Amino acid sequence: MSSISALKSTHIKGLFGDHEEKNDNELLKVRELSNFLIIQIVKHKSSIVVIENIKIDNLSLKNETLNISCNTDTRILWNGPNNWLLVSSKKETLKEINEKLLEADFAITNVSHSRAIIQIEGKNTKEILKKGCPFNFNELKKDTCLNSTYNGMSVTIDMLDDNPDKVRIFTLRSFGESFYHSITDACLEFGYEGV
Repeated sequence: MSSISALKSTHIKGLFGDHEEKNDNELLKVRELSNFLIIQIVKHKSSIVVIENIKIDNLSLKNETLNISCNTDTRILWNGPNNWLLVSSKKETLKEINEKLLEADFAITNVSHSRAIIQIEGKNTKEILKKGCPFNFNELKKDTCLNSTYNGMSVTIDMLDDNPDKVRIFTLRSFGESFYHSITDACLEFGYEGV
């Protein structure tokens, strides 16, 4: 069984908005990402397991606000106290999760097919986020994340890089098309390339 990406019939490649006479590095890049393993990990309140002793794909479950543990394949985003979102390009990471995180201590939920993911890259990325989200994006740095809303839709924002700015935005699959149109409308002012 193959999965159909959330924005398969929505995402359009090409140049849009105020793109004329601009260099490629001045344009925002907007792309849909798919085929990631996305696992929500929640430690039960009754659990006495010490999370510092647990490593998934050689990464710790950090219980620090807005913090991310990452390597080239996997990112573990802090989602709240004792709550994380693991995003990996390695599907076999699920086996490791099931072996190391026991059901008595953790609730593990595979949400891979229930999320739409949009990646935005470029110098005006934070300006796009400011248009629909009530967070102070001047504080968002590389390898930090947050949960918030964007024009009323709940999102998780993962800051991949800050030179140039590059973010992954996760939303529920059911919001995917509305969210995509909201983001791309915000990008028109600066010009963007659908990749």
